[in-house]
Amino acid sequence: MPVPLDNQLCFSLYAASLAINRTYKPMLDAMGITYPQYLVLSALGEEDGMTIGAIAERLALESSTITPPVKRMEQAGLVERRRSKADERQVHVWLTDAGHALLVQSNCLGETLVERSGMTPQQMEALNRQVRALRGALAEEEI
Repeated sequence: MPVPLDNQLCFSLYAASLAINRTYKPMLDAMGITYPQYLVLSALGEEDGMTIGAIAERLALESSTITPPVKRMEQAGLVERRRSKADERQVHVWLTDAGHALLVQSNCLGETLVERSGMTPQQMEALNRQVRALRGALAEEEI
């Protein structure tokens, strides 16, 4: 007999991801960005001036997946793309002043998630550590 969905970790993580996206969506809509754009914004908040490839690697996505949201963010005035002087094939992405302001505004997402989850910040941090450990272990298996 198959294992019930609610007893499968993969389904629990998938359903939780969908629930998080539903929680974030109204706030992201109010900010005028999508979830993928929020991820790019967050990655650039960690290290501004990354290449498209580095952003993709940080977000565990393909470079071709990153280019469309970055282009839309550039059109919205949130980021600026600049070719590397050392290697013109490399395009670096930088937050603009508006992008930095939106990054600060986006801090409410994590706070809202903690509030709505009913979990303490410490519980949320512990869960995040466990999920990151799982992701890391599975990524090592791919190598």
